[in-house]
Amino acid sequence: MNSFLLFISNNSPVILVITSVLVVFLLVLNILLLIHVLGTRERLKKFFLGRNAKDLEDVLAQQIKRQMKSESEIKELFKSSRDLWKITLKSVHKVGMVRFNPFKDTGGDQSFAIALLDSSDSGVVISSLFTREGTRIYSKPIDKGKSKYPLSEEEKQAIERAKARK
Repeated sequence: MNSFLLFISNNSPVILVITSVLVVFLLVLNILLLIHVLGTRERLKKFFLGRNAKDLEDVLAQQIKRQMKSESEIKELFKSSRDLWKITLKSVHKVGMVRFNPFKDTGGDQSFAIALLDSSDSGVVISSLFTREGTRIYSKPIDKGKSKYPLSEEEKQAIERAKARK
């Protein structure tokens, strides 16, 4: 023990310098760690801002719930979109119209044929024949661009004009 005390008394200036350097180093390290902790605390405050969560696990649980709800809502939107697409395919997409004069010697182009078709070229062709005595209206179903009823040239033209519209 005496030799230890003798060593310390003989080397006290060196020990004092080493100890001082070590204290300064530890003090600087402590300040850097304090700055890091305060920065982390600020980021955590921002992260937990507006949430009822008490810790990171609660935040993750809330986030998972929100994500699952969003996924469910997205699936519903896709289903609605598919249903609307099916309805859209059956709605009128293509319209073709031809005005004509059924009587070459009198009158004007008061008569018409109009084709109303869906995406598969199915629908109806409506013809209106105007005469001095009155107007007659005819309709014929169209299935994939064809009708089981005889079509006039004007009705055929109206269907072709409608089919040409994409």
